[in-house]
Amino acid sequence: MAEENSGVSPQYNQPEQASKAKVLVLRGGHKTPMDNMLESVCHCFEVTCTDNVEEALYLLKQHKFDAVFTETADFLPLERASVTDQALAILNTIGEGVCIVDRYGTVLWANFRMEGFSEPIRQGITERGRRAFEFFESQISQGNLSKSKLRPRKYSFTDEQSNRYFEMIANPMLTEGGDLAQVALVVWDETTSRRFQQRINAIDKAGRELVRLEAETITVMNVEQRINLLQNKIIRYAKELLKFDHFVIRLLNRNNNQLECLFGVGLPYDDHLEIFASAENNGVTGYVAATGRSYICNDPAGDPRYLAGLDGACCSLTVPLLLHDKVIGTLNVESHKKQAFTEDDRQVAEIFGRYIAIAMNILDLLVVERYQTTGQTADNLNRQVAYPLNDIMTEVSLLMEDYIGHDDLRHRLQGIIDRVVNIKTQLKDVKSQPKGIFGASTAENVAVDPQLLTKQILVVDDEEFIRQTIADVVQKYGCIVDIARDGREAKALLAQRQYDLVISDIKMPYADGYEIFATAREADRNIPVILMTGFGYDPNHTIVRANREGLNAVIYKPFKVEQLINEIRNALGRGQQKK
Repeated sequence: MAEENSGVSPQYNQPEQASKAKVLVLRGGHKTPMDNMLESVCHCFEVTCTDNVEEALYLLKQHKFDAVFTETADFLPLERASVTDQALAILNTIGEGVCIVDRYGTVLWANFRMEGFSEPIRQGITERGRRAFEFFESQISQGNLSKSKLRPRKYSFTDEQSNRYFEMIANPMLTEGGDLAQVALVVWDETTSRRFQQRINAIDKAGRELVRLEAETITVMNVEQRINLLQNKIIRYAKELLKFDHFVIRLLNRNNNQLECLFGVGLPYDDHLEIFASAENNGVTGYVAATGRSYICNDPAGDPRYLAGLDGACCSLTVPLLLHDKVIGTLNVESHKKQAFTEDDRQVAEIFGRYIAIAMNILDLLVVERYQTTGQTADNLNRQVAYPLNDIMTEVSLLMEDYIGHDDLRHRLQGIIDRVVNIKTQLKDVKSQPKGIFGASTAENVAVDPQLLTKQILVVDDEEFIRQTIADVVQKYGCIVDIARDGREAKALLAQRQYDLVISDIKMPYADGYEIFATAREADRNIPVILMTGFGYDPNHTIVRANREGLNAVIYKPFKVEQLINEIRNALGRGQQKK
């Protein structure tokens, strides 16, 4: 064996052997009996020798050894140095910044993450470290806390240049005598969590606005106005709060399983493009509607499900609009940015989608045929909306479990739950509202109206209470009324008699409102037609199609007597002018 004064000894000359174990020997300057042992076993191992601990640690980092041999006297120093080295390696690889500062905020040691922060961020950290030292000292000097009961102190701060948020924990470090010597700081980037919290706040605000029950405002609106009310709210919160600039909402038509575009923002869409709720051959939107599962597409060019939407789109996010786990439509968001959508975006969009579905359902149920016409309506409203509201509460509760320790975020999530509970309370109050399809009591002791006297009116509705109530009201004004309980009866009466006006519901068995409108116009191209609806949207485009062909008016149930009579007068007046 050759002797060296320091450093690494050359490997012993040994016969070549493919599978020899690699051994590191720390001799520590002791030539015997270590050398005697090595001479007896060197033919069995591939041996590397060194004389100092530092070199041994370096070799252990660079190479893989099967065993380490050392004198007993050198074992503890090597072990301690190895443990310290491993601890430093761990501190240098964790995601948090770690440093130790003195009373002046001077950094005595820092890991790689801390050193990687920009100078303004490091200055903010060390300044808070100095203040933490002063706080711990003041607590001790004032006798508020004994040295053994000092607890870590938490700080939050923002780097304005990068718009990043940070959290920091300051831990007191005591000497063996119990005196405050230094402060250890642990810093982590809270930007992602904070921004997610901000988006949860946005969802909370948007959800409250979408499902707000403004009965007085809604009852005086026509179909287009109600659609625009909901549409404007969705667009506003999607763009301003959620930063969704390119999106389209489609509703599922249960009659033919087709997804029909309600409206889109910043996305080209084709009214003639047929997309059905099917997992195959109908794009991402059809897949989401069929499965009820959200879909993030990060490679539009390579994803066979992606259908061309936004020009130059680099990714898309599509979520179902769920009402008690029943898909009623889809929300599709696209972006020019690569990898623009994360799991946080998916969660936010799903909750927003549920709120959209509830808002549509509430808008629908507020004015649906059976609303305020039978004693069952308020119960139907509560029953149908309660389940999806409970779904939102469940999802938010699960999010709260994922963010234990983030008190601010959990507080906002709890706020959403409280708002949902409040919504449910508001829905229960619906029972106390006036019954009847009219927003005010029906007309009593009215004088016969010369403009309406002897006018032949056909009233069509599948709800007996509705058609009879309307008939009773207009008869008091001098009209002659026939009633039909469905589309088939209405068509038969239109074929037999001539009417001055037709008042028809939109949704009925055997024929919808547009078919009644078309049949009436075939019989007399100048006959005025008024359609009634309780729906907040028009998935079959009945109103849009009839408007293009001269529909006189659309009124929402519930409506006031004055509103109904005024619409009848206007329609009859226009009908007389055409003749």
